[in-house]
Amino acid sequence: MYQYPKEWKDLKVSLTHDWLTGMRGGERVLQILADAFPESRIYTLFHNPDAIIEAINKHDITTSWLNGIPNITKNYRNFLPLFPSAVNTIKTLDTQLMISTSHCVAKSIQTSEETKHLCYCFTPMRYAWLFHEEYFGRNPIKNSVIKPTLGSLRKWDKATADRVNLFVGISEHVKQRIEDFYGRDALVVYPPVDTDFFKLKEDVKEEFDLVVSALVPYKKVDLAVEAYKESGRHLKVIGSGGAFEALKKKAPPNVEILGRLSDEEIREHYQQAGCLVFPGEEDFGIVPVEAMSCGTPVVAFAKGGALETVVDGESGVFFHEQTTGSLNEAVERCHQTDWDSSKIRTQAEKFSIQAFIDGIDGAIKECLR
Repeated sequence: MYQYPKEWKDLKVSLTHDWLTGMRGGERVLQILADAFPESRIYTLFHNPDAIIEAINKHDITTSWLNGIPNITKNYRNFLPLFPSAVNTIKTLDTQLMISTSHCVAKSIQTSEETKHLCYCFTPMRYAWLFHEEYFGRNPIKNSVIKPTLGSLRKWDKATADRVNLFVGISEHVKQRIEDFYGRDALVVYPPVDTDFFKLKEDVKEEFDLVVSALVPYKKVDLAVEAYKESGRHLKVIGSGGAFEALKKKAPPNVEILGRLSDEEIREHYQQAGCLVFPGEEDFGIVPVEAMSCGTPVVAFAKGGALETVVDGESGVFFHEQTTGSLNEAVERCHQTDWDSSKIRTQAEKFSIQAFIDGIDGAIKECLR
């Protein structure tokens, strides 16, 4: 079990998160901080309480005017150009420290001069700087409208980086982006993975491989489906998202699209799978670490955060091109390797919740100095 530093009890802290519409990796980080600072107020653009756990909902939560728009939590991408003005209108109370957990505009919230601002940055705004086609598609008419908006967002995003006293990136990969896009240095603290929950269970491996992912284009789940269609190996896909129906239609009989499952069911699949397939580029990638924590090797695309979490030959195998041939070759190498599940888990334990807390503690001390 993890422990918070005793000094945190005396800190007056507020928290900011981009939006609260579900419990994914970013919200798990927020949950740990919300537990650590039980009196903290949380600021966010919009909030769906039904999709958020009580550990967060029990805090005082201040939203922007966007929260009054019907169905905003489902259609928020349509309102992206309004996010800067919305976050600018949020009035914050004075505290010693503001911690923003940000991949969009949370890092740009305005605070008083007396409040130090630590930004735990999942990535600089993906919509503006990266993955344009993956988010907005390749429709030339749509892109001609979006392009000027994205240019304005980039200018605003860079200009408001000065509102942050200290940046903390979730990986060396993100630290480099912060330097490239904002011209700012950053510390690195890896996100927390619940290695107590995701645990080893010996001798339960079955004849299937696994993908756990949001079903959106940039995750490249379709690449895994196509690769396993060619190889004929058994693949299970856990996750939900806009690409669910399309993947369901194109999946061959050896590929099961299971949809959303509980954490307990996901853990059981991690424990049973021959390997986890991680076909996309991620800023960090919690899923591979969860799988490794269960002693399962990872077949990962050799780019982004996976290069910092997976050790080739010890806890997984890399493939270097996002093609079915390259992926299937790596899967074959993985299945031909005699893995030591305890060594795989040891690699995952470097990214525990306690390691995250200790890292953030050092960053808080640095920020307050």
